[in-house]
Amino acid sequence: MNIGHLQLKNNVFLAPMSGITDLPFRTIVRSFGCGLAFTEMVSASGLIRGTEKTFRYLASSPADRPLGVQLFGCDPDTLAEAARIAMERGADLLDVNMGCPVKKVAKTGSGASLMRDPVRVAAVLRAVRRASVLPLTVKIRAGWNARQINAVEVGQIAEECGVDAVILHPRTADQGFAGLSDWGLIAALKERLRIPVIGSGDIRCPEDAARMLRETGCDGVMVGRGVLGNPWIIANILSHLAGGGISAPSLAEREETIRRHLALAIDFYDEKVGTRDFRKHLLWYTKGLRGGAQFRKAAGRISDQASAWEALHNYFQRLAEPSAAFCDAGGGSGNPEMEGGNSCGAEVTAQENAVVHSAPFAAK
Repeated sequence: MNIGHLQLKNNVFLAPMSGITDLPFRTIVRSFGCGLAFTEMVSASGLIRGTEKTFRYLASSPADRPLGVQLFGCDPDTLAEAARIAMERGADLLDVNMGCPVKKVAKTGSGASLMRDPVRVAAVLRAVRRASVLPLTVKIRAGWNARQINAVEVGQIAEECGVDAVILHPRTADQGFAGLSDWGLIAALKERLRIPVIGSGDIRCPEDAARMLRETGCDGVMVGRGVLGNPWIIANILSHLAGGGISAPSLAEREETIRRHLALAIDFYDEKVGTRDFRKHLLWYTKGLRGGAQFRKAAGRISDQASAWEALHNYFQRLAEPSAAFCDAGGGSGNPEMEGGNSCGAEVTAQENAVVHSAPFAAK
């Protein structure tokens, strides 16, 4: 599909997630085929002030293309200047965050709070559109709360302001990530707009992605929390959409991916920071694996690359042994690799069981 003049190899995207979608994470997920990935949300004012930490969010590589840079703020001039800076720094696409429900963002008038002020929405999007020739998207919510559902209205404003695509997560801001997203709103938005509509929310396995496309008519899907500890979901979505099968990674493939991700994190940050930050990924990567609870407890003590390598090696060696090697309180599923069952249809494999559904701080 295309967004503006940007040609994409497919219509399966990685969502921007605060504290998650750094360069190492994006590189891993891209290796499984996603058509477009986004930075963590980047403060527009931070870019203008030249804050080193803010500029770090823009770090990229040849393997990290095409790159969408997601900006947040509420002042049109500030966002316009930030758009120019992001463009100069090599962004392939710009996105304006109008969906983050986190209080510290919303209380500044940014994120999902913008949806309460359609006039400001128009001012922001016109300013950013004038400032950059890059493809421009906006990520929105259903509305601020159940009494203020205005995603279709905001989407129409975006189209009128020259935005090239709208990304909709159809939960309200006050829902956060609770309850179910209303895919009917994605269908309603698609019916009203001529520009592409990207659907987001509750894609936890390949069948979910196919169902969203089928039921809403949207042009693409964006995967957020469903990819945590489970980058293979992208390849499986693409295979499923093409009429192919869904396959779980082998133990060797799992271990290799985890090691590669950790190596990228250490290279990007440093050994101390990279290893410490990677602990959360270890929790997600081992969610659902037999003996994972014991490993995750031990992972909290990992402090350097050597201890991480040793812990991973020992864990996956034990995982390859008969299931009796672990003491599982729940009795397990009969699969020596997995704990528990699946919940996403008959075709869902062990791979989908590794998905983490509880990261409310992450997806924006």
